[in-house]
Amino acid sequence: MFGKKARSKNVSATDTYIGEGTIIEGNISTTASLQIEGGVIGDIECAGDITIGEKGKVHSIISARNVLNAGTIVGSVCTRGKLMITRTGRVEGNVSTGTLHISEGGVFKGECSMELPSGGELGENRNYNREDKHKEKSKDKASNGNGKATA
Repeated sequence: MFGKKARSKNVSATDTYIGEGTIIEGNISTTASLQIEGGVIGDIECAGDITIGEKGKVHSIISARNVLNAGTIVGSVCTRGKLMITRTGRVEGNVSTGTLHISEGGVFKGECSMELPSGGELGENRNYNREDKHKEKSKDKASNGNGKATA
C-alpha cells in the first residue's frame, strides 16, 4: 500500500508486551515475540519467543519457538526449540520441546516429551550400545561364567 514493500516480521523482536498489573483474557496470536509480566488466561500461539517475567502468570496452552519462564505457567507448553525454567519459574502441565533446561530452584510438574535429533549422536550411540550388548551376550553363551570357553 502507498508504494511500500511488505516487510516480514522479525520474530526475535518483542512485538507485544503485557505489563505487570495487566490481565488478558482470551487467545493471543503473534508473528513476533511476546513478553509477559502480567497475567494471561487463554491460549498463546507465537512464531517467536515468549518470555514470562517473575510476576507473570499464564493459564494457557502455549505454542512458541522458545519459552523462557521466570513466572508461573499452568497448562501445556509446546516449543520447537528450548524451554528454560529459571530458579523462580514454575510449570504445571505437559511439555513438548526440543531442549529442556531447569535451573536449580525451578519447578516442573507434569510430563515431558522431547524429539530425538534425526541421525544425531544419540541414535548412533544407541545402535553402538545394542551391538556391544549383542556381542557380550554371545561371549557369555560361549563361556561357562568363569571366563573360560566351553567346548
